[in-house]
Amino acid sequence: MRTLLLILLLIPFINVGQIKSKSDRSLLPVSSYVKPVDNLTLEAAFELTKRVNESAATFGKQVSIAILDASGTIILLVRGNDVGPHNTEAARRKAYTSLSTKTATLELLRNAEMNSDSKNLNSLPELLLLSGGSPIWYKGSVIGSIGVAAGGSAENDDFIAKSAQILELGITTIQ
Repeated sequence: MRTLLLILLLIPFINVGQIKSKSDRSLLPVSSYVKPVDNLTLEAAFELTKRVNESAATFGKQVSIAILDASGTIILLVRGNDVGPHNTEAARRKAYTSLSTKTATLELLRNAEMNSDSKNLNSLPELLLLSGGSPIWYKGSVIGSIGVAAGGSAENDDFIAKSAQILELGITTIQ
């Protein structure tokens, strides 16, 4: 009886030893599952905002500025003195549009006007085809974006947004 009881108690342990571990499966390298992403930081956003405000001042303008990280999350959103409140939302949407399309919004606007297949881009809820948005690049990758509003003209907004560069570190608005 004791022998039978002992055998019955050992059966589960014998079976457990025969089960293959799930970790024995061959997996792809971790680089197939996880990708490192360069991203703008708050410190970079402060520096870019300073440079953009200096650029806007050459036109005698105060502007609203939105800076997003690579995922589209707002890092910094500022409204210049005496700038209308609608410009802050416009700056954010310009930044989002340029990030999403990896294209400066003035270029996107002009391309959409010439291409009947692209005219409906403006009907997407978050996209805003107005100049003043630019992706921000680092080593060939988009690491964020900027949107500028209230610069006085389409060309001014575009120029001011594209001044969001830290060239000495390789952070630029040009790919």
